[in-house]
Amino acid sequence: MKIVLPGGTGQVGGILKRALTAAGHQVVVLTRRPVRDSEIEWDGRTLGPWADAIDGSDVVINLAGRSVSCRYTDENLRAMMDSRVDSARVVGEAIAGARTPPRVWLQMSTATIYAHRSDAPHDEATGVIGGTESGVPGYWAFSVEIAKSWEREQERAETPHTRKVALRSAMVMSPDRGGVFDHLLWLARLGLGGPVAGGAQYVSWIHDHDFVRAVEFLIDGDGVTGPVNLAAPAPLPHRAFMRALRRAWGVPVGLPATKWMAEIGAFVLRSDTELLLKSRRVVPGRLLEAGFAFDHAEWPQAAVDLVQRVRRERSRT
Repeated sequence: MKIVLPGGTGQVGGILKRALTAAGHQVVVLTRRPVRDSEIEWDGRTLGPWADAIDGSDVVINLAGRSVSCRYTDENLRAMMDSRVDSARVVGEAIAGARTPPRVWLQMSTATIYAHRSDAPHDEATGVIGGTESGVPGYWAFSVEIAKSWEREQERAETPHTRKVALRSAMVMSPDRGGVFDHLLWLARLGLGGPVAGGAQYVSWIHDHDFVRAVEFLIDGDGVTGPVNLAAPAPLPHRAFMRALRRAWGVPVGLPATKWMAEIGAFVLRSDTELLLKSRRVVPGRLLEAGFAFDHAEWPQAAVDLVQRVRRERSRT
């Protein structure tokens, strides 16, 4: 198959490109700064010659969007919103204008669309969309609006011959340097991987191999449209999540962090505390109903696998 990855140069794009290329597919990446033969320049906002790559392709997986790993300033929040909405809009325009449109368009979204809660899990049918819950910082609602706008732009696209799926993805855990697992493991190795703000908030996650397998499953799943949660079926509280990670690496203790300590750490890392403090208890209702089986359903076993891969890969360098 020919698979086009708009915005495919980030962590998730790298994971997909490696796996899909290894499976024998032709993978084309759309990026603002092409450096390889398989990459084509685009600006993520306007139609251009890059649209020819979509015409005649089999699958489009749009991953474009400014990274959420940044300080949530007004400027960065606008960039997060605009980059996601603009890219989804222009990908839809390219598909609509294609003589031979792809049969499926997978659009990246986020599990952050759901409300901050710990009392019950969110699946696609019964999950509560966030933005109106009390007791959380007001600006968290903007992250929900970004996700809703992202998905709405895909829904609006006139692509009658292309099946559309919105990937409400949890954090993708991989051994890649600079990814979310790399940052969490760094904290654990320093002895700082204890619970943050009590650690009762839930962490939703997905192992990178299961993420790829789920994407392949959805490409082949002709009956699946609309939002799909890409998350392992066993989210767990942050304190248990970090305890399992420490055990996997062999670190006996992890210092806990208060909310204000988390704010200082986020400032130093040029990130935001929402990524640590929002409770994301998300489960993959539609994937399980469609018959998808996770290879890494439980975090303690997944953490051991990821740690082994980190050690194996870094021993070669």
